[in-house]
Amino acid sequence: MMTLELALRATEVLLAAALLQQSAEHIFGSQDTRLLFIPRAVLSLVLLTGLYSNWVLLALSVHSLLILHRYQGPYNGGSDRMGLLILYCLCLSRWLPDGISTEAAFGYLAVQVILSYFISGQVKIVNTEWRNGRALQDVFSFSTYPVSESLRALADRPRLLWSASWAVMLFEVLFPLSILNSTVLILALIAAAAFHVANAWLFGLNRFVWFWIAAYPSILWLQTRLIPNA
Repeated sequence: MMTLELALRATEVLLAAALLQQSAEHIFGSQDTRLLFIPRAVLSLVLLTGLYSNWVLLALSVHSLLILHRYQGPYNGGSDRMGLLILYCLCLSRWLPDGISTEAAFGYLAVQVILSYFISGQVKIVNTEWRNGRALQDVFSFSTYPVSESLRALADRPRLLWSASWAVMLFEVLFPLSILNSTVLILALIAAAAFHVANAWLFGLNRFVWFWIAAYPSILWLQTRLIPNA
């Protein structure tokens, strides 16, 4: 059973790993932002230890405002927004009084992650180009993502891409139903993680892997909280 404390701690560890990856890109890459991300890396390492998590999360939350100011918002789109959502929900969960307030803050994270899959699928399924497979064909044919030439050949296999399109859309729109059963939810999260890993391999979207996986303990906890015997 995923207890609240176990889910919170697991989320902290996974978030720390995601923030370390993000920070390393700047510390070892760009001199302009190195000093900005060294404190985030140090705080993330401390978060891994579990010492004074509430204060570390508060410090990371305050520091995130400096990064938001520097880039005039989440500079890397969806993955940064998810990282901030996890960070702020964790911080609230650690600082709010124990009980319904803590559960509400952490449960909000789980609901938002579930909705992120559902809304993504809903947006795709009303799009004609996704329904006929053309969207994926264009991704492999014209995308600026680092797709290898061998993978670009997939654009010439419309039936395969049509099947893949529908598999993705159906998985995303049906994802909320997985919370009704613990075994189904675990399988769904494994499939979702594999999906993010595939996107990292195919298109270089590596940040999405850690940030989304970091939110999974909240969904496992919410399922236990809402349907304990499922």
